[in-house]
This record gives sequence, structure tokens and C-alpha cells, in this order.
Amino acid sequence: MVSSVYAMYISMNFSDKALFFFSCLGVFNGLILSLYLFFLRTKKHLSGHLLAAILLMISIRVGKSAAYFFDYNLPKNYLQIGLTACFFIGPLVYMFAKAEMMQIRKMPRSWVIQLFFWLLVIMLIGLTYPYQYHPQFWGKYTIPLIYLQWGVFMGFTIFLISSLAGKIVKGESVKSSEKLVLAICGAVTILFLFYVWAILNITKGSYIFGALWFSVIIYLIILFLINRKKTNDLFSGANNKFADRKTDLKEVEQIIERLQKAMTDKSLFKNPDLKINDVAREINISGHYLSRILNQNIEKNFTLFVNEYRINEACTMLSQTTNITIEAIGDEVGFNSKSTFFATFKKIKGTTPSVYQQSVTPDL
Repeated sequence: MVSSVYAMYISMNFSDKALFFFSCLGVFNGLILSLYLFFLRTKKHLSGHLLAAILLMISIRVGKSAAYFFDYNLPKNYLQIGLTACFFIGPLVYMFAKAEMMQIRKMPRSWVIQLFFWLLVIMLIGLTYPYQYHPQFWGKYTIPLIYLQWGVFMGFTIFLISSLAGKIVKGESVKSSEKLVLAICGAVTILFLFYVWAILNITKGSYIFGALWFSVIIYLIILFLINRKKTNDLFSGANNKFADRKTDLKEVEQIIERLQKAMTDKSLFKNPDLKINDVAREINISGHYLSRILNQNIEKNFTLFVNEYRINEACTMLSQTTNITIEAIGDEVGFNSKSTFFATFKKIKGTTPSVYQQSVTPDL
């Protein structure tokens, strides 16, 4: 194929060479960017792999388009490869958007089955009715099926990301990962429309517009990456070091119950040097997992969680006795300094320990 493309390139005039060059530029850079996201990026994310797969499929599809536009005698098996790749663009874009929107970090089994199903469908068609020997069948049935499937998935994707578009309309802040989702989905939608426009033959010569637009897409993505101060925060789960672990609600409830029991029965909070790993060991989980549960399910960090136990115990002691100093109570419940005890008490209860004690102690 390389030799035939080279021969075709030599025979072109200057304007055709320029058009061919810019058409293929996106294909080449798309393949490079795809390899980078697949293998070279330091932090691996499901969204990054899905985006890499999208770029790979589009690069194959667009490469076929560019070659076919300048050489209509291109062997049909190359056309079949390009159209086969096209069959995966819609599902992959939808999965990419959903992975980002729902913060899915592990490939669901249903997605694997779905991609395998589409692969099985297109392989059965390709092996039973090869494009080389059945071009009319492909033109009448297979190609419309491919674009119908692509269009349906783009419709699902647009519906899925409509809330992000709503945030922009309302002037709300949009995360970098959300901007990327909108950009990718919007760009692929336009690419899809270009190809549908060409298939319907609405405008003569419009077939090459898809390839040119893909070159623009690639360079917009590259510019976006260059202008990011931190490329590792590109995807929504990039800063979540616990994202790969699936949390079961029932499991979380059991852990929280064990956590509360350990804190009250063993008074762990009274240890002024208490660390999250100390508590995690008591309930047989990792410190990272406990931190995740506290942040995501209880919506408190470890320090606030422990300090609330300390302040509640201090309130009990303040209401029951007056023959112990407030400073001593703070020390008893786990604070290693008077100032920290007073500041934390006021932050949680909205008043000072002495005022609280006066309010709960009956006049004698």
C-alpha cells in the first residue's frame, strides 16, 4: 500500500499534494497521540485508553478516506478495513463520555461484551461478504448500517453530556476533564456529519472534509495538552488515588459500623497521636480505603471525624463535672494543647468550652 500511495503522490499536482499532505497529517499525529495515551503516559486511566482507541479508529478511517479520495482504484480490502474501524467510533465515544461523566475507572464487563459483539458482527459480514467481491452489498446494507450505528451512539452521547452543555449555558464553572469530553464529543459529531454529508453526495468533493477536520481536531487536542499546566489532571479520576477500587454500599455500611464501635468502645480518639493507619488496623482495612470512605461516604476528613468524637466527649464531661479544669478536659479527650482544644471546640460547637459549661450546668 505504501508504494502505491507514494506513486499516487508523485503523480499529483501541487494543490493536490498540499491537500493530501494536510489530510494525512492528522492521521499520522492521531496514531502518535493514540500510542502515547496507550503506552507512554505516566498515569493510566480508562478514559485515556478509550480516547486512544477512538483516535486509533478514526485515524484508520480517515487514512482510508484520504487515500481513496486521491485514488479511486484503491484495493477494496483497504476500504473494508477503514469502514470496519468506523464501526467502533460511536460505541467508544459513548463509553469515553460515560466513563468521564460517571467516573468509571475499570472497564465494565458489559462494555467488553458489547465491543466483542460489534467486532463479531462486522467480522461475520466482512468474511461472508468481503467488500472486494460484494461492493453492492456493502453499499446497500453494510455502510448504511455502520453510519446508522455511529449516529445512534452519537445521539446517546449528546444526550449523556447535555448536562455539561447546560452548565456552560448557565455560566457555571466547567472542569478541564468536562471540557475535554465536550471537545471530543463535539469534534467527533462534526466528523460524523461530514461523512454523512459526503455519503449523501450533497456537495461534490466534500469527502475530503472529514480528513481535513480530523487534522484540525488533532492539533486542537495537542494545543490543549500543551497549554495544560498539569497534563495528569486531564481526566476526571486523575487526582483520585482511590479511584480504581470499587466501593460496595453494603460493605461500606459494615465498615462504618465497625469504625464507630471501635471509636466508642476503645475510645481511640483519646490518643493525641492517633493516625488514620492506627484506626484502619483496628477495623482491618487499609488507611487509604478508610480515608476514601470518610471523604466519600461520611463527607469528613480524618481529623474532623476524630475531633468530633473528642468534642462530644468533652461536652459530656463539661456537663457532668465542675471539679476538673477545662484544660484538663481537653487533655483527657485527646488534645495535646489548650489552644487547639479551644479552637476546635468553637469551630464544631460554635461557642467556647466555658460558655458551653455554663449553659449546661444548672444553677445551684
